[in-house]
Amino acid sequence: MTRRSIAVVLAAMFAAAFALGAFATAQGPVPGGTLVVGIGQNPAHLNPGISTGSDVHAVADSMFNGLVSLDDNASPSPELAERWEVSADARVYTFHLQRDARWHDGEPLTSDDVRFSFERVLLEYHARTRGALAGALAGIDTPDDHTVVFRFHEPYAALLQQLNVTEAPILPRHVYEVDDLSTAAVNLRPVGSGPFRFVEYVIDDRVVLERNPDYFRADLPYLDRLIFRVIPDDNTRLLALERGEVDYIGGVPAGEIERVDALPELTLHSVDSGAGGGFCIMTMAFNLGRDAFSDPRVRTAFAHAIDREQLLEQVLFGNGRVATGPIHSALSAFYTAEVSTYAVDPERAEALLDAAGYPRDANGTRLTATFMHFPAFGRYGEVLRQNLARIGVALELVPLDRAAFVARVFEQRDFDTAVVSYCNNADPSIGVARVYVSSNIGPIPFSNAAAYVNEDVDRAFASAATLADPAERAQHYHEVQRILTAELPYLWLVETRFTAASRAAVQGIEAWQGSPAERAWLAR
Repeated sequence: MTRRSIAVVLAAMFAAAFALGAFATAQGPVPGGTLVVGIGQNPAHLNPGISTGSDVHAVADSMFNGLVSLDDNASPSPELAERWEVSADARVYTFHLQRDARWHDGEPLTSDDVRFSFERVLLEYHARTRGALAGALAGIDTPDDHTVVFRFHEPYAALLQQLNVTEAPILPRHVYEVDDLSTAAVNLRPVGSGPFRFVEYVIDDRVVLERNPDYFRADLPYLDRLIFRVIPDDNTRLLALERGEVDYIGGVPAGEIERVDALPELTLHSVDSGAGGGFCIMTMAFNLGRDAFSDPRVRTAFAHAIDREQLLEQVLFGNGRVATGPIHSALSAFYTAEVSTYAVDPERAEALLDAAGYPRDANGTRLTATFMHFPAFGRYGEVLRQNLARIGVALELVPLDRAAFVARVFEQRDFDTAVVSYCNNADPSIGVARVYVSSNIGPIPFSNAAAYVNEDVDRAFASAATLADPAERAQHYHEVQRILTAELPYLWLVETRFTAASRAAVQGIEAWQGSPAERAWLAR
């Protein structure tokens, strides 16, 4: 055979192989393979029912389910509940469970597990679910193994939007019914019902999951294995994606988005939701228990000193929006821009600090304050420190990992200021109320960090939750926004978006989901 004929044969073989691959891709998902996900930190644990932290949900949500799932428009569809009915007055929700759903240890999933998950886990430990439902829920009934009935004191319109795996993961009672769930060993050996099941967790290295062969959704997942690699540095994690060492990352550094978008081997996914929640606002919390920050003049001085446009440009590189208050502008049905605003005005800020009794000392310093933050949020601290130095405030940056941050801010309350990515989620009753209602003050991660108390705010949130008409609900949420922006227990900095990225071969990824790889597959 001549060289020319060999070349022709090889070309024909490659063309046929390519055609077969293209045909397979055109026909739909290809089962098998391993997806490697780059994550920024070790999960504190793997129990999504006791935390709203993105570090936990980014991994654990792939092993659990909610009663419903939400699409990228927050519309509910069946998950553990195959169907449901809602009473005409929106006080009673009846859910009918999948009859073939089983836990990873082979035990059947029942209505008793659902009731346990709410009564003993979510309403005690999950900040958003506790904040939204603790006062509204009258009881949960389980008339049989596959029926769950939620009863509310008043009409409750937003329940379906808060029953996905991120907001309300369902846990097996026979595994998680322990004396102190917050410190239980089972939190590192999870047993769920989700598309993937636990294999191993190696601290500072990886979490390995494998396909659940008994998953109640036929043919899912397509992947054989899901590996989460811990790569703390943002740029190193992105480089690993570009080199093909990982297949997906949940966040692209803001300054790199434009460059990555031009790379043909990568695909960007820009969404409002991600692991741990959606419609998020970077929020500066003031510890109202400290003398300085109990004075509204000091909080107002901070508001006039901080340049949020600078944060938007230098930290987010324009990939977001300046926040105006506690409700994300994308929640247009409930958002209002008619709130108190604070232009950048250092002279006004200094006058307020003088009036509050904080003159400059011999070194030019009026006040020293700690600023707690996750390491990934360090750039926010640097900009805020520069802004506040102009008015004589020395901001001491204190980077903390998640466990240490939760302990200092929410348990010990040993902080002056802190920055938290508070996520609204699909409805203010889910993600907003938990930050401001007085019933949610306590050692609950990502709850009311400021320990803010206002009866009018409590009442407005409670009233909004009982109404079905969005226009009537909006009136109460507008009142909340006006009160909070006037009193400033927090300072709302910028609204953020999630920009994930994957290798071009990764298909079916759902970046807005808690379990983005359930329908993912690898084109080959």
